[in-house]
Amino acid sequence: MRPNVIVVFTDQQRWDTVGPFTPNLDRMARHGTQATVALTPQPVCAPARAALQTGRYPTTTGVYRNGRVLPAEERTLAHHFGAAGYATGYIGKWHLAATEPVPEELRGGYRSWLAANALEHTSDAYRTIVYDEANDPVFLPGYRSDALVDAAVRFVADHHEEPFFLFLSFIEPHHQNEVDSYPAPDGYEERYQGRWTPPDLAALGGTAARHLGGYLGQVKRLDEGLGRLLDALKSMELLDDTIVAYTSDHGNHFKTRNGEYKRSCHDASLRVPLAVRGPGFDGGGAIARPVSVIDLPPTLLEAAGLPVPENMQGRSFLPLLGDARAPWPDEVFFQVSESEVGRGIRTSRWKYYAVAEDADPLTAPASARYREQALYDLDNDPHELVNLAGHRSHLEVAAGLRTRLLHRIVAAGESEPVIEPATELDGREQALPDPAVRLRAPEPIRFGHQPSTSGS
Repeated sequence: MRPNVIVVFTDQQRWDTVGPFTPNLDRMARHGTQATVALTPQPVCAPARAALQTGRYPTTTGVYRNGRVLPAEERTLAHHFGAAGYATGYIGKWHLAATEPVPEELRGGYRSWLAANALEHTSDAYRTIVYDEANDPVFLPGYRSDALVDAAVRFVADHHEEPFFLFLSFIEPHHQNEVDSYPAPDGYEERYQGRWTPPDLAALGGTAARHLGGYLGQVKRLDEGLGRLLDALKSMELLDDTIVAYTSDHGNHFKTRNGEYKRSCHDASLRVPLAVRGPGFDGGGAIARPVSVIDLPPTLLEAAGLPVPENMQGRSFLPLLGDARAPWPDEVFFQVSESEVGRGIRTSRWKYYAVAEDADPLTAPASARYREQALYDLDNDPHELVNLAGHRSHLEVAAGLRTRLLHRIVAAGESEPVIEPATELDGREQALPDPAVRLRAPEPIRFGHQPSTSGS
């Protein structure tokens, strides 16, 4: 019997929020499999979503920025699972069409539909409006993430006698656009305000002091919803037969790296939680080698016993569960759009990034020429506070990473560009943050680690 599959997808969730704020996700990760270094292929909503639906890079599908429509001919997870006899359902935020409500031909092949293209514009924290298969508006009562969990439980109950594939897509912990705030459930912002500040935000500032309480309150409520969903599966005797994957489209740097919350090369923008439990994943432990969210679609298909299409550009990470030394790329490739046209790679130790300085990020999906912009030594500078690009001490490292980035750009289906080295520096021109600020920064939260703060 093939397993059921549920993808739980959050919006703008930092990787380091997992731990004391997310005991259910932490438990799921420890019981199943966790990717400790997981990166989005593109740190903005629509491109990341297109990649997760198709297993193909944003420049391949054409959804290289927000506002682009996923072509109707693209085959999604819903198409592949549906062709294998699965009931398919989508609940929540879609963001891959240009209209509201989303016409049937632009729903990516999902048969059951309770969603909005831009959920942040059709709803707010306590007023959730989505559209059904007939494109009629549906009001879902309760706090927004709770309302979507309730709908997911109803979908599971309605389809418990057949194999199902459900994609549950939240807007939280994304900001509410029109008011630039993070509306948590009543009482949750106060509960988490001032509790913890990630080290990069402690050093760089941004809007963290104003927004972290609401943001972490949203994360906490998402985790409570995950717990309710897992409980529902257990009560229907489906938990052991269901693969549940949890991840996000991108992180959040709280306006420290540019003028908004994402679209940068830094881990705060790129790195996301990724955990999977269920058949094939239970007891898998931690995958320490960097993986991409684009690797999740082929992984889920293989775990369900379905063929992986040859045109998928991600690769299943199932071999890493049984053998940590299994063949696997040493780096994750990522693209950046809208803020700039950028290309980069992230290894276990290094982050290397180049930008097309003359390209229009809204109209150019790629470029023939880039310039090296960032190099970070993540072993010694995990919060990416010291940019080593151009420093003589690291020219050889940069040259090697440049060659690897060129290879990955071509492997992603792009033409090979020219990457010009950064302007050479003599090593004395480093802009370090205030050492006192760095000393005050707490250690980041990791799966299974609980900081010494009271309550949760």
